Amino acid sequence: MEVQVLKERKLLDSFNDAIAGMIYALKTQRNMKIHFVMAAAAMGLGLFLGLGRLELLLLFFTIALVLVAEMINTSIEATIDIMVSTFHPLARIAKNVAAGAVLISAVNAIMAAYILFFDRLNPLTLMTLRRVRQAPAHITFISLITVILAVVAVKAMRGEGTPLRGGMPSGHAAAAFCMVTAVAFISQDMLVTTLTLLLGLLVIQSRIETRIHNAFETIIGALLGVIITVLLFQLVR
Repeated sequence: MEVQVLKERKLLDSFNDAIAGMIYALKTQRNMKIHFVMAAAAMGLGLFLGLGRLELLLLFFTIALVLVAEMINTSIEATIDIMVSTFHPLARIAKNVAAGAVLISAVNAIMAAYILFFDRLNPLTLMTLRRVRQAPAHITFISLITVILAVVAVKAMRGEGTPLRGGMPSGHAAAAFCMVTAVAFISQDMLVTTLTLLLGLLVIQSRIETRIHNAFETIIGALLGVIITVLLFQLVR
C-alpha cells in the first residue's frame, strides 16, 4: 500500500515538475510568450474559420512543435550556463544550434499557417477592403504624417524617450503599420498585404531585439498606426 502511494506521489510530482517547467519558460522567455500568444490566435482563428479535423490536427502539431523546440532550447541554454562559466566556442555552437532548431520550427509554423489560412482569409479580406473606398494616393502620405505627429504628441505628453527613439508608443511600429494598412486598402491584394505585414512585423521585432522598445510599446504603436490610417481612409469618400 505504501509503495503504491509512493508511486502515485512520484507520478504526481512528475506532472507538477513538467507544469512548473512550462510556467518557468513562459515567465522567463520572451519568445515563449510570443509563441503562446501566436498559438492562441492561430487556434482561435482555426476554430472561427471552421478548419476540418485533419487541418486542426496539423495546426495543433505545428504549434506543439514550436513550443517544444523553444522549451528544449531553454533547457539547453540553462544546462550550458551551469556547466560553463566563461566563454567557450562549443557552448556558443550548442546554443546557436538549439536556436536554429527553434527557427526552423517557427518557419515551418508560418508556412503551415499560410497553407491553412490563406484561401479562407483571402475572400474575407477582399470583402472587408472593398467596403472601404479606395482613396486618392496622397491620403497615404497624409496618414503617415498624421501618425508621426500623433506619436510625437503622445511622447511629448508622457515625457518619455525622444521622437525617434524609445518611449511610448513606438513611432517606427506606428509608421510601419500605417503603411501596411495603406497598402492593404490600395492594393486590395491578400498576397501583397501579407508580404507588407511581414515587413511590418520585422520592424517590430527589430525594435524589441535592440531593446529600444518593449512588446507593449510596439503593439500600441502598431494599433495607433492602423486606427489613424483606417479613419482617414474612411473619411475620404
